[in-house]
Amino acid sequence: MTEFSRETLRERFFRVRAQTLALAAPLAFDEQLAQAFADASPTKWHLGHTSWFFDRFILAASIPGHQVDPDIEFVFNSYYEAIGPRQPRHQRMLAVHPSLGEVNAYRAHIDAAMDRFFGCASDENFRQMVFTLELGINHEEQHQELLLTDIKPVRASSRAAALYPTEARTSLKAAPLEWINHEGGLREIGACSTGFAFDNEMPRHKVWLEPYALASRPVTAREYLAFVEDGGYEAPSLWLSDAWALLQQEGWTLPLYWERDETGTYWEYEMGGRAPLDLEAPVCHVSYYEADAYARWAGARLPSEAEWEHASAELPVKGNLLESRMLHPRAGSGAQHFGDVWEWTASSYAPYPRYRPFSGALGEYNAKFMCNQMVLRGGSCFTPTEHLRASYRNFFPPAARWQMTGFRLARWNAT
Repeated sequence: MTEFSRETLRERFFRVRAQTLALAAPLAFDEQLAQAFADASPTKWHLGHTSWFFDRFILAASIPGHQVDPDIEFVFNSYYEAIGPRQPRHQRMLAVHPSLGEVNAYRAHIDAAMDRFFGCASDENFRQMVFTLELGINHEEQHQELLLTDIKPVRASSRAAALYPTEARTSLKAAPLEWINHEGGLREIGACSTGFAFDNEMPRHKVWLEPYALASRPVTAREYLAFVEDGGYEAPSLWLSDAWALLQQEGWTLPLYWERDETGTYWEYEMGGRAPLDLEAPVCHVSYYEADAYARWAGARLPSEAEWEHASAELPVKGNLLESRMLHPRAGSGAQHFGDVWEWTASSYAPYPRYRPFSGALGEYNAKFMCNQMVLRGGSCFTPTEHLRASYRNFFPPAARWQMTGFRLARWNAT
């Protein structure tokens, strides 16, 4: 490992760490302690957990005698059974110790220790830690996105006003929907051998694709509203069995964060506060179940993840991502596959052929979640640009809709 590579990683490490603090900085004290629901986490927990990750998997693994505080480990271990017991996820807001001030001090302590590691680790020690360093940096970027999605329901519950300085809404019209035909045949998907990738993106392998067509852009709020007003949420023939049962149980009639007032006007809650529904933007905060029902209503289907990746492989990773500071999906060009909303696919989250998880406790990072989840692709307006690539596989349960999730349509191409 060259000194240049060491400095490059050091620069990225501290840049990403600073970005996390910048996202947390505008939040009030009480907001950073709140947990909206069981699958979300308090901002304080995100700040502590991402620091614990480097404490446990870099510092304790590379510095003789380095010990992780067992109380810190109990609170901020997320799901690593190999590490030991931990605070139950749905009770993370009950962990009042360490305090927010102590968490921020812990974070500064870990940053100082990591700075010493970058400066003092032997070349051999550093080489052994490079992959885990890259994993930790990418892991923190994931938690930047989670920090934003987890605070959104906290603020929405009280209709809090704008918090983050966001770019003003544009008056762009959604590009006309076009169908882009793709030839079938034997194709390759999965991460290439160069650059960082998560284990669930590997190995690169061959898949057979029938000829298909993919929509040039995601479904818009205007298009989804037509489904709503056509009684889409009241037609059991459009819904999977599990989806229809959940619909009745939860009383869903609109996407999350949408509301209809007494005049029939539609509103939504976004990071800029409560606003009229942006009809030109991609529909957001819909579950796989809702995306699947809409596709059936529209006479189309959701793409497989292999189709999505094949269609996106040569496209640049650019669009409405975290760095745009829009923090809301927006109408864009028809050539954009990245940003705005994570796009549901029709693919179950399962291992690729010859898949091998990371070794040790880090093998729990992805492998044990390969059940009862659906794959999403493309990133959202909350996702850091350098975090993404065409092979990136996100995954959530089919009922989840608190993430920035939308979809685009596909259909079979007979030509």
